[in-house]
Amino acid sequence: MNSGTIVPVLLVVAKAPVPGLAKTRLGRVAGPQRAADVAAAALLDTLDAVSSAHDVTGWPVVVALTGDLEQAARSRAVQDALARVTVVPQRGDDFGARLAHAHVDAGGVLSASGPAWGTVQIGMDTPQVTSDDLVTAGELLRDGTQVLGPAEDGGWWLLGLPDPTHADALRAVPMSRGDTGTRTVEALGGDVHLLRPLLDVDEWPDAQRVAADVPGSRFAAAVARCAEAVA
Repeated sequence: MNSGTIVPVLLVVAKAPVPGLAKTRLGRVAGPQRAADVAAAALLDTLDAVSSAHDVTGWPVVVALTGDLEQAARSRAVQDALARVTVVPQRGDDFGARLAHAHVDAGGVLSASGPAWGTVQIGMDTPQVTSDDLVTAGELLRDGTQVLGPAEDGGWWLLGLPDPTHADALRAVPMSRGDTGTRTVEALGGDVHLLRPLLDVDEWPDAQRVAADVPGSRFAAAVARCAEAVA
């Protein structure tokens, strides 16, 4: 590990995988219950990657969560996984505001008198993310570098900020569009290191492609069960 003075906080912005509310586009093909199960598998695999990064680095983990876990698919497994990390509620009137608040709220895990901290933030739509991806982003962040993981659909799957207050720029960025990634880079001043692109899981073909990349994962097994039901 390098000797950077910024402590990265690994931040997952997540939604409880409740049937009918999670992965609704996937649900048009697979049905709401199966789509929620796929979302739960994606979240659990993502938390595994974050946990592995934590084990290597010691960086704290925070999950900014919205939704009712009691109604979620794989409720007990998700609650057990979240019991091992710090969970904060999402707040804000729209997604950009919720992201901005989550980056700042993540610092609550550190002492006010402790070292400077930054955020390495991901969602739950890229279960193929690896601990190496997260460690790479965190190491860049420790040296003061802003980091973005571009998504194939034009959005982004990771945002690393040495100064979490810069996430306030996300309030002015239109989300879930083909130019969201470009607009985010512009909002952050353009000086951003890009990681490898990943595919977000939104539609059924996305789920099949990502599942093929992570054989043996919870996500791949959930997609396989969906495929059997859809066929």
